[in-house]
Amino acid sequence: MMASERKSIRLRWGTLLIAALLALLCLLWVYPFLWLLSASLKEPLEIFSKGLNLIPEKAQWENYARAWSTAGFAHYMLNTMLVTAGTVLLVVLHCALSGYVLGRYDFYGRRLIIGILGATFVIPAGMTIIPIVDLTQDLGLLASRWGIILALAGSGQAAGILLYAGYFQRIPKELEEAAVIDGASFFTVFFKIMLPLAGPVTATVSVLTFLFAWNSFLIPLVFTFGSPELRTLAVGMLAFVGTNETDWPGMAAAATLSLLPVVILFFFAQRYLVEGFAGAVKS
Repeated sequence: MMASERKSIRLRWGTLLIAALLALLCLLWVYPFLWLLSASLKEPLEIFSKGLNLIPEKAQWENYARAWSTAGFAHYMLNTMLVTAGTVLLVVLHCALSGYVLGRYDFYGRRLIIGILGATFVIPAGMTIIPIVDLTQDLGLLASRWGIILALAGSGQAAGILLYAGYFQRIPKELEEAAVIDGASFFTVFFKIMLPLAGPVTATVSVLTFLFAWNSFLIPLVFTFGSPELRTLAVGMLAFVGTNETDWPGMAAAATLSLLPVVILFFFAQRYLVEGFAGAVKS
């Protein structure tokens, strides 16, 4: 056997080995979601008696009906959609404006502001909940959807600001200068020229904010203590936890319902997510 043939065989076996390892890692990553889907179709005792078995003895579709109607998840889904949509709109607007100023203008204290934004990554969310609640209560928005939206949208969002700043910094200044010469104002330049060019970053920030707002638990929990009708999906999971027992199949069905929009969004938006990160970090 020639050396070239031996090398070709080694390459094929190496490729097969890598493919097998990646398939195993993919299975390990997907298995918890498959187990959740399986648990949503089982009876309570079957979840624990069957262990890691993914195939239910008989599909219990009534678990989904119980989660959707009896537990009120249809209403929780509406609340979550409204809160998430409002949060995404506000975050994109203020992150884009802040990132535009930081990325295009050189002013005193700019580096300090960027450093402070970077430092907010290490601040736990629980440390800011008390001032957020006090401020929202002073505004009279504590027990309302608008209060939840403002609390979620105003929680720093340093990642979105820095992504926009990095992207705007790469855009040639001649575009902006030509618009200013033609008499365009600050907001005209921003909304008609700069923001449309930042489409990939807008998609990235929108997806990240969607995931953050959709899965947020602490702020909606605190804001809906006295208003159960305003609960989101994440907080609504508590409806399956009783004093003496927990409805595990119903909770699994509710978790599956809440995950489906996230999976669908990520499936269609993953290309824009990668493009946005790539465009923001290139220099």
